[in-house]
Amino acid sequence: MSTPTATRLQAADASVTVLSNTPTVTDWSRRYFGPWWKAFDVPASSVCAGPLVTADLDDKAYADLNALVTACPHDEVTYAKARLLLARDSTGTITGVSREEGLAYRSEQLGGHVTIFGLAPEPLALATARIAREMIRATLLRDGWTLLHASAVVRAGRALLAFGSKGAGKTTTALLLASRGAELLANDRVFVKVVGGELRVLPWPSAAAIGLGLLDALGLYDVVRDRLKGGEQLHPTQHQDVTDALLAGRRKPLWEPGGKREMKVQVFPDQFSSWFGMELATGGCAAGLLFPQIHPDAVPALVNGDRTLGEDDFMSGATEDRYPDHFGLAHGIDGGGSSLARAAVADQLAALPHHQVVLGHDVAANADFLAKLASDI
Repeated sequence: MSTPTATRLQAADASVTVLSNTPTVTDWSRRYFGPWWKAFDVPASSVCAGPLVTADLDDKAYADLNALVTACPHDEVTYAKARLLLARDSTGTITGVSREEGLAYRSEQLGGHVTIFGLAPEPLALATARIAREMIRATLLRDGWTLLHASAVVRAGRALLAFGSKGAGKTTTALLLASRGAELLANDRVFVKVVGGELRVLPWPSAAAIGLGLLDALGLYDVVRDRLKGGEQLHPTQHQDVTDALLAGRRKPLWEPGGKREMKVQVFPDQFSSWFGMELATGGCAAGLLFPQIHPDAVPALVNGDRTLGEDDFMSGATEDRYPDHFGLAHGIDGGGSSLARAAVADQLAALPHHQVVLGHDVAANADFLAKLASDI
């Protein structure tokens, strides 16, 4: 095996170290989180305390934990769309095995140290990034941050937050503003905290899901297709049907069986800058709220309305359906932040300018309108 490598991730005052016997894991974390959080290498020999994810390729350790979970009482749950067998012992240690992914987890010290054993580098790297991000989230929430369901951009340190239900246009709004010189802060959720009378905003690093139709409308479809044809790759969570459609030049939206959920392109954070030429922001202070809605024949404009923030605009443990806290990383706290923190954030947001906007299918007109609106906030 390779000499162990270590990467430290940091957001505000929260940090976690990733330690691994395979460089693929630490390289992945550095690439995935670096554009939005601080991510830097540290000597493996210096890792001795603090939140830690140890992630190793180890067939025997995986087999041992698989046998352990199978032999004792356990639950069957879903985590990251995969079946997970989960057991807890009398000391509070949580052990989980995902046979589909070839991964075994062990969470100790009340979620302060998670060990992951894997059979292949890529699934191990993805799992490590998920767990490390959840550990950062837990620390930030304990420090008084809360989590909003919003897209965001930053101009001169001032953050604009776009809210709305699925399909309302949050991602469209953020990407259009980013195409006109704003820095992209987040695609779907952000951390926020009241600090000294201001509402500080931090990104939630994630692959961004962009539909084929939106990608085409933004003029980015051919960029992505050319990159793929040249041998580069998008995020591995992307469905193969989407990759096949891109390579074949098909631009119409793809839907999962039943037609309820669109299958989208999954873009790495760093690909926004390296592929699309968009700058990324590492933070800002909230300056205004946008509530977009899209109507195909509309002329972009402000519209009257009384849209305010509701429960659906805040993330919580109840709304986290993909990565529930099976490993006890956020023990004792809600997955979206404390009620006091959320109330303080809600009060601060209520005092900021609110703008309800309607956008059409004329991308250039939409971008011009949003850029002018942003410059006036």
